[in-house]
Amino acid sequence: MLILVINCGSSSVKYNLIDTSEEKNLCRGLVERIGAVTSIVKHEPEGGRHTKNTRTIANHSEALQEIMNYLLDTENKIISSPSDIEAVGHRVVHGGEMFKDSVLIDEDVLAAIEQAFDLAPLHNPPNLRGIQAAKKNLPDIPHVAVFDTAFHHSLPNKAFLYGIPNRLYRRYKIRKYGFHGTSHYFVSRQYYKKTGKKAGNTKLITCHLGNGASITAIDGGKSIDTSMGFTPLSGLVMGTRSGDLDPSILFYLIEKEELSLANVHALLNRHSGLLGLSGYASDMRDLIEEASNGDRRCQQAIDVFCYKIKQYIGSYIASMNGCDAIIFTAGIGENSPLIRKRSLEEMSYLGIEVDDTKNDSPDRGAIQKISTDNSKTEVYVIPTNEELVIAIDTAKIAQASDQSPWV
Repeated sequence: MLILVINCGSSSVKYNLIDTSEEKNLCRGLVERIGAVTSIVKHEPEGGRHTKNTRTIANHSEALQEIMNYLLDTENKIISSPSDIEAVGHRVVHGGEMFKDSVLIDEDVLAAIEQAFDLAPLHNPPNLRGIQAAKKNLPDIPHVAVFDTAFHHSLPNKAFLYGIPNRLYRRYKIRKYGFHGTSHYFVSRQYYKKTGKKAGNTKLITCHLGNGASITAIDGGKSIDTSMGFTPLSGLVMGTRSGDLDPSILFYLIEKEELSLANVHALLNRHSGLLGLSGYASDMRDLIEEASNGDRRCQQAIDVFCYKIKQYIGSYIASMNGCDAIIFTAGIGENSPLIRKRSLEEMSYLGIEVDDTKNDSPDRGAIQKISTDNSKTEVYVIPTNEELVIAIDTAKIAQASDQSPWV
């Protein structure tokens, strides 16, 4: 089944055209700086010539039309007709407590996504605009919403409740939701497939480490705890996000710096994390390079990043009373031997031993075990593929004979 996967940001649209029968990506691309004087358009057909152009694209609807024009261009030979696309899968960041699985989009689902605007003000509004634009350009096929939060609906009360008055949870749904669910789900299933182990008897810790980063404890195939919380701000130190901190710091800063709420929001989401600690960059590759040249603040940022990872791994091993495997994925997790090694060093008491040779030269793009044969806990690098999860879920729901938006 040919599925168009859409991931919309406030000024961007990422897309993938995936053949789910072969689990093959036929084309991917990005339209960014939507609404600016000059927008950037990139297309990367599998096995074809990659292109990058600039033009003026006013809104998400025009961005979707630009994508369709490229896919239909006779020179590109990607699809011959809009009807070749059989369904559209949309990444939606926040499903609140309403959605426990991917769903066929109807008017009730659109309204529910809008109701979650307050929970994800930076993500859900552009997600909704993308759905509306795609339905305008491709009105006669199924559209499916796949939620980042859905995989974490299995969290028990003791893991998702905060120590605040319970009425605030009942009234405003303030609780831990967790994110990166499609990635944590995908790499855990890849592990089961690779090793032949049964999900029901396996305890995993999955580390999605990128500019946004989160760690999830998976017991019996289900998420039982995760580092991100009510929003994607909490948990690990990230590229520009602070991660966990004492909430009293906010009151202290507001008083000392005379900050507005908007200032505080920007400080914690855009100017903190690795960028704030280093004073130099949010990209781990840049930090590692500068640290190797003796920059102490870049080294400090790396130290804090790895220490927080180690803390979460240790706490989740305690929560599950053991761990069969630790999995690294996403940009940093898949590509940085240093971060993997530093995050797991001095954990021999827990039986974790990394094979330096395997860790330093993994087979890029492949599933690889990087722990020693003597390691009590296995360590794997597993490339993530969130777009494939979205495409497969979309195909399953689009073909269902009895489709219901409420699961």
